[in-house]
Amino acid sequence: MLKVNICGKEFKNPIIAASGTFGFGEEYNEFYNVGSLGGIATKGLTLHKREGNFGVRIYETKGGVLNSVGLQNPGVHDFINYELPRMKTYDTNIIANLGGATLEEYIEAVELLNETDIDFVELNISCPNVKQGGMALGIKSNVAYEAVSAVKKHCKKPLIVKLSPNAEDIVDMALRCIDGGADAISLVNTFKAMAIDYKSKKAVFENVYAGLSGPAIKPIALRMVHEVSKVSNVPVIGMGGITTWQDAVEFIMAGATAVQIGTANFMNPLACKDIIGGVEDFITSENIKDINEIRGII
Repeated sequence: MLKVNICGKEFKNPIIAASGTFGFGEEYNEFYNVGSLGGIATKGLTLHKREGNFGVRIYETKGGVLNSVGLQNPGVHDFINYELPRMKTYDTNIIANLGGATLEEYIEAVELLNETDIDFVELNISCPNVKQGGMALGIKSNVAYEAVSAVKKHCKKPLIVKLSPNAEDIVDMALRCIDGGADAISLVNTFKAMAIDYKSKKAVFENVYAGLSGPAIKPIALRMVHEVSKVSNVPVIGMGGITTWQDAVEFIMAGATAVQIGTANFMNPLACKDIIGGVEDFITSENIKDINEIRGII
């Protein structure tokens, strides 16, 4: 009823925990069995360990959250040696989200991940919190094409490319990434935004700009997923402000094969579990035998 297929891999349901909001699953597994998820996208990984940004990292705003974490992570080597073995016990698809400061770092990291039993690589070309690499690659379609093409030549896993809503043209960006070899597309990442502390007369974040996520971005993210789904010949994974099962259903109706749940996990640690239950109840109540029947009906 809820099973979907992405690049030949079966997902028990279309709900995936989004990168950067779920760690490596261990903390949430204390609340519920995270193996019930269709998949888990890891905390954003880089070739080498990163300490992340200084100063404020999370800042609440109306209808959303601003973050400037800076891809703090243990590095690919420690992920492979310490985090992945535990993640594999969860019996769900493992999507290694990968960032980098240079193309060479992306490629070296991909070659290491090739030798593991992860299920997908999700190439993050869209993070607005890193001064080098990510933002530049995710803005201009021709630059993204070159990056995806280069990584694809080395990647033995199905390659998902995660798009930035800050791209000059989201549809052209998606098509160029597909031309470059993307096996699937995920969108959208956070919107470039900022916050000011009027009392100190300074920007809240050390890097001035940060990434906006949460319910406030949902209508724009939904529109972008719809636009890309209409022209894509590869699976589209939608995300951006999904907090309820109704939101998830809307993204699927807009054309997404699966959805990722991010900020909602901070609001409610049971969010993914609740959304799976809600989608299942909806499908049953509507006498829909297969969730794929409603995909892209808008």
